[in-house]
Amino acid sequence: MKRKLLLILRHGKSDWSTGLADFDRPLLGRGRKGARKMGAWIRHLDLVPDTVISSPAARARATAEAACKAMDLPAGKILWDEGIYEAPGTRILAALAGVPAKAKRVLLVGHNPGLEELIHLLVGDPPTIPADGKLMPTAALARLEITGAWRDIGPGCANLLSVTRPVEVADDPSTWAKPAYRSALGPIPDHFFMQSAVIPYRRTKGGLEFLLVTSRSGKRWVIPKGVKEPGLNAAASAAKEALEEAGVRGTVDPDPLGTFTYEKWGGTCSVNVFGLAVSECLPEGERTESHRKRCWLPPEEAAERLDEPRLRSLVTRLAARLGSD
Repeated sequence: MKRKLLLILRHGKSDWSTGLADFDRPLLGRGRKGARKMGAWIRHLDLVPDTVISSPAARARATAEAACKAMDLPAGKILWDEGIYEAPGTRILAALAGVPAKAKRVLLVGHNPGLEELIHLLVGDPPTIPADGKLMPTAALARLEITGAWRDIGPGCANLLSVTRPVEVADDPSTWAKPAYRSALGPIPDHFFMQSAVIPYRRTKGGLEFLLVTSRSGKRWVIPKGVKEPGLNAAASAAKEALEEAGVRGTVDPDPLGTFTYEKWGGTCSVNVFGLAVSECLPEGERTESHRKRCWLPPEEAAERLDEPRLRSLVTRLAARLGSD
Protein backbone atom coordinates (compact mmCIF):
# COMPACT_ATOMS: atom_id res chain seq x y z
CA MET A 1 0.00 0.00 0.00
CA LYS A 2 1.44 3.37 -1.02
CA ARG A 3 2.28 5.82 1.76
CA LYS A 4 1.41 9.51 1.71
CA LEU A 5 2.84 12.52 3.47
CA LEU A 6 0.94 14.98 5.65
CA LEU A 7 2.73 18.18 6.63
CA ILE A 8 1.11 20.06 9.50
CA LEU A 9 2.18 23.68 10.00
CA ARG A 10 0.96 25.78 12.90
CA HIS A 11 0.53 29.49 12.16
CA GLY A 12 3.40 31.83 13.04
CA LYS A 13 3.66 34.07 16.11
CA SER A 14 0.72 36.50 16.09
CA ASP A 15 0.18 40.01 17.40
CA TRP A 16 -2.04 40.21 20.49
CA SER A 17 -1.71 43.99 20.89
CA THR A 18 -3.97 45.10 18.04
CA GLY A 19 -7.29 44.77 19.86
CA LEU A 20 -8.74 43.03 16.80
CA ALA A 21 -11.03 40.02 17.02
CA ASP A 22 -9.26 36.68 17.28
CA PHE A 23 -10.06 35.74 13.66
CA ASP A 24 -8.44 38.96 12.40
CA ARG A 25 -5.30 38.85 14.55
CA PRO A 26 -2.24 39.36 12.25
CA LEU A 27 1.25 37.89 12.34
CA LEU A 28 4.16 39.60 14.01
CA GLY A 29 7.28 40.12 11.92
CA ARG A 30 8.92 37.11 13.59
CA GLY A 31 5.81 35.05 12.79
CA ARG A 32 6.06 35.89 9.11
CA LYS A 33 9.78 35.08 9.17
CA GLY A 34 9.08 31.70 10.79
CA ALA A 35 6.49 30.90 8.12
CA ARG A 36 8.91 31.79 5.31
CA LYS A 37 11.68 29.75 6.92
CA MET A 38 9.54 26.63 7.26
CA GLY A 39 8.33 26.98 3.67
CA ALA A 40 11.94 27.21 2.48
CA TRP A 41 12.80 24.21 4.66
CA ILE A 42 10.00 22.16 3.05
CA ARG A 43 11.32 23.09 -0.39
CA HIS A 44 14.88 22.23 0.65
CA LEU A 45 13.74 18.73 1.66
CA ASP A 46 12.02 18.26 -1.72
CA LEU A 47 8.66 17.91 0.03
CA VAL A 48 6.68 20.61 -1.78
CA PRO A 49 3.01 19.60 -1.40
CA ASP A 50 0.57 19.11 -4.25
CA THR A 51 -2.36 20.19 -2.05
CA VAL A 52 -2.44 22.99 0.55
CA ILE A 53 -5.34 23.46 2.99
CA SER A 54 -5.50 26.33 5.46
CA SER A 55 -7.68 28.06 7.97
CA PRO A 56 -8.70 31.48 6.58
CA ALA A 57 -8.05 33.28 9.91
CA ALA A 58 -5.64 36.17 9.28
CA ARG A 59 -2.63 34.65 11.07
CA ALA A 60 -3.08 31.25 9.37
CA ARG A 61 -3.72 32.87 5.98
CA ALA A 62 -0.54 34.93 6.21
CA THR A 63 1.42 31.84 7.32
CA ALA A 64 0.14 29.74 4.42
CA GLU A 65 0.82 32.49 1.87
CA ALA A 66 4.35 33.15 3.19
CA ALA A 67 5.21 29.44 3.25
CA CYS A 68 3.84 28.90 -0.25
CA LYS A 69 5.80 31.88 -1.59
CA ALA A 70 8.99 30.36 -0.17
CA MET A 71 8.09 27.08 -1.92
CA ASP A 72 7.34 28.87 -5.24
CA LEU A 73 3.70 27.81 -5.00
CA PRO A 74 1.03 30.32 -6.11
CA ALA A 75 -1.31 31.54 -3.38
CA GLY A 76 -4.18 30.53 -5.63
CA LYS A 77 -3.29 26.90 -4.94
CA ILE A 78 -4.35 27.22 -1.28
CA LEU A 79 -7.75 25.80 -0.34
CA TRP A 80 -9.35 27.88 2.42
CA ASP A 81 -11.46 25.87 4.87
CA GLU A 82 -13.34 27.89 7.49
CA GLY A 83 -14.07 24.68 9.38
CA ILE A 84 -10.42 24.40 10.42
CA TYR A 85 -10.55 27.64 12.45
CA GLU A 86 -10.99 26.82 16.16
CA ALA A 87 -11.81 23.23 15.15
CA PRO A 88 -11.09 20.18 17.30
CA GLY A 89 -8.91 17.41 15.93
CA THR A 90 -11.91 15.33 14.87
CA ARG A 91 -13.27 18.14 12.68
CA ILE A 92 -9.88 18.61 11.00
CA LEU A 93 -9.73 14.86 10.45
CA ALA A 94 -13.01 15.07 8.55
CA ALA A 95 -11.62 17.90 6.40
CA LEU A 96 -8.63 15.77 5.41
CA ALA A 97 -10.94 12.99 4.24
CA GLY A 98 -11.93 15.28 1.38
CA VAL A 99 -8.39 15.66 0.04
CA PRO A 100 -8.11 14.64 -3.65
CA ALA A 101 -7.36 10.91 -3.89
CA LYS A 102 -4.29 11.42 -6.10
CA ALA A 103 -2.59 13.84 -3.69
CA LYS A 104 0.69 12.41 -2.41
CA ARG A 105 1.75 15.31 -0.19
CA VAL A 106 -0.60 17.61 1.69
CA LEU A 107 0.21 20.72 3.73
CA LEU A 108 -2.30 21.68 6.43
CA VAL A 109 -2.03 25.10 8.11
CA GLY A 110 -4.03 25.73 11.25
CA HIS A 111 -4.22 26.34 14.97
CA ASN A 112 -3.71 24.72 18.34
CA PRO A 113 -5.07 22.88 20.23
CA GLY A 114 -6.75 21.32 17.19
CA LEU A 115 -3.50 20.47 15.40
CA GLU A 116 -2.02 18.68 18.42
CA GLU A 117 -5.32 16.83 18.90
CA LEU A 118 -5.16 15.80 15.24
CA ILE A 119 -1.64 14.42 15.62
CA HIS A 120 -2.66 12.42 18.69
CA LEU A 121 -5.63 10.99 16.77
CA LEU A 122 -3.64 10.05 13.70
CA VAL A 123 -0.64 8.58 15.50
CA GLY A 124 -2.63 6.67 18.11
CA ASP A 125 0.15 6.35 20.66
CA PRO A 126 0.88 9.69 22.37
CA PRO A 127 3.98 11.32 20.83
CA THR A 128 6.81 12.41 23.07
CA ILE A 129 6.20 15.92 24.41
CA PRO A 130 9.26 18.21 24.70
CA ALA A 131 10.33 19.55 28.08
CA ASP A 132 8.53 22.86 27.52
CA GLY A 133 5.23 20.98 27.22
CA LYS A 134 4.59 22.10 23.62
CA LEU A 135 4.43 19.62 20.77
CA MET A 136 3.51 22.28 18.20
CA PRO A 137 4.67 25.78 19.13
CA THR A 138 4.06 28.57 16.61
CA ALA A 139 5.41 27.88 13.09
CA ALA A 140 6.34 24.30 14.04
CA LEU A 141 6.16 21.74 11.24
CA ALA A 142 5.09 18.13 11.84
CA ARG A 143 5.75 15.46 9.22
CA LEU A 144 3.51 12.38 9.24
CA GLU A 145 3.52 9.28 7.08
CA ILE A 146 -0.07 8.26 6.25
CA THR A 147 -1.12 4.73 5.40
CA GLY A 148 -4.11 4.26 3.12
CA ALA A 149 -6.35 6.60 1.14
CA TRP A 150 -7.23 10.11 2.31
CA ARG A 151 -10.92 9.20 2.33
CA ASP A 152 -10.14 6.48 4.89
CA ILE A 153 -7.95 8.61 7.13
CA GLY A 154 -8.59 7.92 10.80
CA PRO A 155 -7.12 7.16 14.23
CA GLY A 156 -3.88 5.22 14.20
CA CYS A 157 -3.24 5.49 10.44
CA ALA A 158 -0.09 7.61 10.72
CA ASN A 159 3.49 7.49 11.89
CA LEU A 160 4.98 10.73 13.23
CA LEU A 161 8.32 11.16 11.46
CA SER A 162 9.42 14.48 12.93
CA VAL A 163 8.44 17.81 14.45
CA THR A 164 10.69 20.72 13.47
CA ARG A 165 10.66 24.16 15.10
CA PRO A 166 11.90 27.29 13.32
CA VAL A 167 14.62 27.73 15.93
CA GLU A 168 16.03 24.33 14.91
CA VAL A 169 16.54 25.50 11.31
CA ALA A 170 19.50 27.81 10.69
CA ASP A 171 18.68 31.29 9.40
CA ASP A 172 21.23 30.90 6.59
CA PRO A 173 19.93 28.41 3.98
CA SER A 174 23.45 28.00 2.58
CA THR A 175 24.34 26.04 5.72
CA TRP A 176 21.52 23.52 5.26
CA ALA A 177 22.99 20.11 4.50
CA LYS A 178 21.04 17.47 2.63
CA PRO A 179 20.29 14.50 4.94
CA ALA A 180 22.22 11.31 4.21
CA TYR A 181 19.11 9.13 3.87
CA ARG A 182 16.04 10.18 1.92
CA SER A 183 12.90 8.74 0.38
CA ALA A 184 9.83 10.08 -1.40
CA LEU A 185 8.62 11.09 2.07
CA GLY A 186 11.79 13.05 2.78
CA PRO A 187 14.69 12.42 5.18
CA ILE A 188 14.61 9.02 6.85
CA PRO A 189 14.73 9.29 10.68
CA ASP A 190 17.49 7.29 12.38
CA HIS A 191 15.00 5.14 14.29
CA PHE A 192 13.70 3.70 11.00
CA PHE A 193 16.87 1.61 10.81
CA MET A 194 16.02 -0.21 14.06
CA GLN A 195 13.29 -2.77 13.38
CA SER A 196 11.44 -5.69 14.96
CA ALA A 197 10.05 -8.90 13.49
CA VAL A 198 8.34 -12.10 14.56
CA ILE A 199 8.23 -15.69 13.42
CA PRO A 200 4.68 -16.76 14.32
CA TYR A 201 4.34 -20.44 15.22
CA ARG A 202 1.74 -22.96 16.33
CA ARG A 203 1.53 -26.66 17.10
CA THR A 204 -1.01 -28.78 15.23
CA LYS A 205 -1.70 -32.50 15.00
CA GLY A 206 0.58 -32.50 12.00
CA GLY A 207 3.43 -30.90 13.95
CA LEU A 208 5.08 -27.52 14.31
CA GLU A 209 4.15 -24.82 11.76
CA PHE A 210 5.50 -21.33 11.03
CA LEU A 211 3.51 -18.51 9.40
CA LEU A 212 4.88 -16.51 6.47
CA VAL A 213 3.26 -13.61 4.63
CA THR A 214 3.92 -12.10 1.24
CA SER A 215 5.86 -8.87 0.91
CA ARG A 216 4.08 -5.60 0.11
CA SER A 217 4.71 -6.24 -3.60
CA GLY A 218 3.49 -9.83 -3.27
CA LYS A 219 6.60 -11.15 -5.01
CA ARG A 220 8.27 -13.00 -2.12
CA TRP A 221 7.63 -14.58 1.25
CA VAL A 222 8.66 -12.75 4.43
CA ILE A 223 7.93 -12.62 8.15
CA PRO A 224 5.97 -9.77 9.80
CA LYS A 225 8.48 -6.95 10.23
CA GLY A 226 8.58 -3.18 10.62
CA VAL A 227 10.15 -0.12 12.19
CA LYS A 228 10.33 -0.34 15.98
CA GLU A 229 7.54 1.93 17.10
CA PRO A 230 8.60 4.90 19.28
CA GLY A 231 7.40 4.30 22.82
CA LEU A 232 7.27 0.50 22.42
CA ASN A 233 9.98 -1.99 23.26
CA ALA A 234 11.22 -4.33 20.54
CA ALA A 235 8.97 -7.24 21.58
CA ALA A 236 5.80 -5.13 21.76
CA SER A 237 6.56 -3.54 18.40
CA ALA A 238 7.06 -7.01 16.90
CA ALA A 239 3.66 -8.11 18.23
CA LYS A 240 2.08 -5.05 16.61
CA GLU A 241 3.59 -6.00 13.25
CA ALA A 242 2.28 -9.56 13.62
CA LEU A 243 -1.27 -8.28 14.10
CA GLU A 244 -1.13 -5.72 11.28
CA GLU A 245 0.69 -7.77 8.62
CA ALA A 246 -0.34 -11.34 9.46
CA GLY A 247 -3.52 -10.88 11.49
CA VAL A 248 -2.30 -13.00 14.41
CA ARG A 249 -2.11 -12.44 18.16
CA GLY A 250 -0.19 -14.38 20.73
CA THR A 251 2.65 -14.38 23.23
CA VAL A 252 6.02 -13.02 22.15
CA ASP A 253 8.94 -15.08 23.39
CA PRO A 254 10.79 -13.11 26.10
CA ASP A 255 14.20 -13.26 24.42
CA PRO A 256 14.97 -12.50 20.77
CA LEU A 257 16.27 -15.30 18.57
CA GLY A 258 18.84 -12.96 17.08
CA THR A 259 19.13 -10.28 14.43
CA PHE A 260 19.55 -9.96 10.70
CA THR A 261 20.35 -6.94 8.53
CA TYR A 262 19.36 -5.71 5.08
CA GLU A 263 20.00 -2.64 2.97
CA LYS A 264 17.34 0.04 2.50
CA TRP A 265 17.09 3.85 2.20
CA GLY A 266 20.82 4.00 1.54
CA GLY A 267 21.64 2.48 4.93
CA THR A 268 21.57 -0.78 6.88
CA CYS A 269 18.48 -1.85 8.81
CA SER A 270 19.02 -4.06 11.87
CA VAL A 271 16.09 -6.34 12.75
CA ASN A 272 15.49 -8.02 16.13
CA VAL A 273 13.59 -11.28 15.55
CA PHE A 274 11.28 -12.89 18.12
CA GLY A 275 9.24 -16.06 18.16
CA LEU A 276 5.50 -15.61 18.71
CA ALA A 277 3.24 -18.40 19.98
CA VAL A 278 -0.02 -17.76 18.11
CA SER A 279 -3.23 -17.96 20.13
CA GLU A 280 -5.57 -16.21 17.67
CA CYS A 281 -5.67 -16.01 13.89
CA LEU A 282 -8.04 -13.36 12.53
CA PRO A 283 -10.35 -14.22 9.60
CA GLU A 284 -9.25 -12.87 6.23
CA GLY A 285 -11.86 -10.11 6.21
CA GLU A 286 -10.66 -8.69 9.53
CA ARG A 287 -6.98 -8.31 8.75
CA THR A 288 -5.54 -4.80 8.40
CA GLU A 289 -3.24 -5.83 5.53
CA SER A 290 -5.48 -8.40 3.88
CA HIS A 291 -3.70 -7.84 0.55
CA ARG A 292 -0.86 -9.96 1.92
CA LYS A 293 -1.19 -13.70 1.44
CA ARG A 294 -0.30 -15.87 4.42
CA CYS A 295 0.72 -19.48 4.63
CA TRP A 296 1.39 -21.95 7.47
CA LEU A 297 4.37 -24.17 6.68
CA PRO A 298 6.58 -26.80 8.33
CA PRO A 299 9.84 -25.22 9.59
CA GLU A 300 12.01 -26.65 6.81
CA GLU A 301 9.74 -25.37 4.03
CA ALA A 302 9.33 -21.98 5.72
CA ALA A 303 13.11 -21.56 5.84
CA GLU A 304 13.45 -22.49 2.16
CA ARG A 305 10.99 -19.80 1.07
CA LEU A 306 12.89 -16.94 2.78
CA ASP A 307 15.54 -14.99 0.86
CA GLU A 308 17.82 -13.83 3.69
CA PRO A 309 20.33 -16.55 4.74
CA ARG A 310 20.57 -15.17 8.27
CA LEU A 311 16.79 -15.20 8.64
CA ARG A 312 16.66 -18.80 7.41
CA SER A 313 19.12 -19.74 10.13
CA LEU A 314 16.93 -18.04 12.76
CA VAL A 315 13.93 -20.06 11.58
CA THR A 316 16.00 -23.22 11.96
CA ARG A 317 17.15 -22.10 15.40
CA LEU A 318 13.57 -21.48 16.57
CA ALA A 319 12.48 -24.89 15.25
CA ALA A 320 15.29 -26.57 17.19
CA ARG A 321 14.40 -24.64 20.34
CA LEU A 322 10.72 -25.51 20.13
CA GLY A 323 11.50 -29.11 19.28
CA SER A 324 13.43 -29.48 22.55
CA ASP A 325 10.73 -27.85 24.72
